Amino acid sequence: MTTASQILDRVLVLEMVRVTEAAALSAAKLIGRGDEKAADAAAVEAMRAALNELYMDGTVVIGEGERDEAPMLFIGEKVGAAIGKGPKIDIALDPLEGTTITAKAGPNALAVLAVAEEGNLLNAPDVYMEKIAVGPGYSKGIISLQKSVTENVTAVAKEKGVAPANLIICVLDRPRHEKIITELRDIGCGIMLIPDGDVAGVIATSDPETTVDLYMGTGGAPEGVLAAAAMRCVGGQFQGRLLFRNDDERLRAKKWGVEDLDKIYDLEDLAKGDCIFAATGVTHGSLLQGVKTLRDGRTTTESVVMRASSGTVRWVKSEHRPKN
Repeated sequence: MTTASQILDRVLVLEMVRVTEAAALSAAKLIGRGDEKAADAAAVEAMRAALNELYMDGTVVIGEGERDEAPMLFIGEKVGAAIGKGPKIDIALDPLEGTTITAKAGPNALAVLAVAEEGNLLNAPDVYMEKIAVGPGYSKGIISLQKSVTENVTAVAKEKGVAPANLIICVLDRPRHEKIITELRDIGCGIMLIPDGDVAGVIATSDPETTVDLYMGTGGAPEGVLAAAAMRCVGGQFQGRLLFRNDDERLRAKKWGVEDLDKIYDLEDLAKGDCIFAATGVTHGSLLQGVKTLRDGRTTTESVVMRASSGTVRWVKSEHRPKN
């Protein structure tokens, strides 16, 4: 019988790019149209169809929400062309990370996907998660959610060999981050404020071209698992802690198997074993170029696909000809 590891070797690395490309191409048709739901639905339908062509017994562990709230790609949905007989694969996905960005034609919208062997991705509830991330090359444990903003920035700056004021920190532009932003301003750091898309924000710390040193702030827990899968592949560091606004969210977390509500999750807690992360740009951004339509009807996409076991990062530029 084919194991999950073998199927990751043989098929899924580049097949994942085809899945995110399909979602990105569909969503791109609605860039700047002002309709978030339509853009998201287009990406979801395309990603689902592409996943169902793959030889695997896939389970969506992070998707568009619970079954009653999401008609397609809901948590627990089975996908793949070999349900019941193929290798068992867990899937975390966000067919359109940045629905508002896409509707407004802003930067950094992505189609995102991570896969791993069964049981290796945290089944995160749809609540907020406090996050901190740094790229590869730093000593283990250099960042921690138990440290203050200043302590984390100072530690990274010292190891990088620069003053704290020379670092650039990526933060979601939200009122809830006022204290973080104020403390970073007091230190003198540069701050890259992003309107949405914290998966791209976390991954930006792994790419020297973005000049982003750290990511800090609160965003969705499902997006945290996706970002952690990417950081596992490139050797970065990430920590997350679930945040609950009410008893209903606490009950939802327990329903998904979360016992310690105050637990600080490291990379291995969120994405274990071998995993693959893939993303395709929908709109242009710091990480990836968005979908481009050429004069003759061809479209181009730019994607990245990463693998934890090999540490390989592939940048994929594709040209898609219109179907006759």
